[in-house]
Amino acid sequence: MRINFYILNNDTSYQWFALYTKSRAEKKVYEELRKRDFEVYLPLRKELRQWSDRKKWIDVPVISSYIFVHIPMTDYLRVFEAKGIVSYVSHKGKAVIIPNREIESMKRTVDSNLTFNVETSSIRKGQTITIASGPLKGITGEVLEVQGAKKLYLQISHIGYTLVVTLDEEETKDQKTE
Repeated sequence: MRINFYILNNDTSYQWFALYTKSRAEKKVYEELRKRDFEVYLPLRKELRQWSDRKKWIDVPVISSYIFVHIPMTDYLRVFEAKGIVSYVSHKGKAVIIPNREIESMKRTVDSNLTFNVETSSIRKGQTITIASGPLKGITGEVLEVQGAKKLYLQISHIGYTLVVTLDEEETKDQKTE
């Protein structure tokens, strides 16, 4: 039997990629990749869960079945050593690179403990704003006016998810006025 191996790319620059995991395997995949010295990001948030006898706060993935890995192309296949990975998020057969700014925006949103939702719809057209104060200062996004509140849509491109943060009027500045 003959096995052919193909070298994908000798590029040693690091890029962020999204990995699709088996259902409810995100934390296990995260731990396995960390043990193998990969830089991995699994956005988690606390949710109050109700059981018949008690309530408990638990960490749940912000986006089910997705984790993010920061690797050079030379480690492209090595990530599959971790059990529970289904595939890279790809377009036309090629793994999609997630821009650093999108990972940073997601990290700042999750780490800020602000209330946010995750939507699978695409961003609606609207006003472009930059957050002027608070934990998300400097992040730019699309806005939709809803009953006096502004919503910032932080799109995670190529995987079809958007983090939606509701902001106070004084926390934003219009890009057009600068």
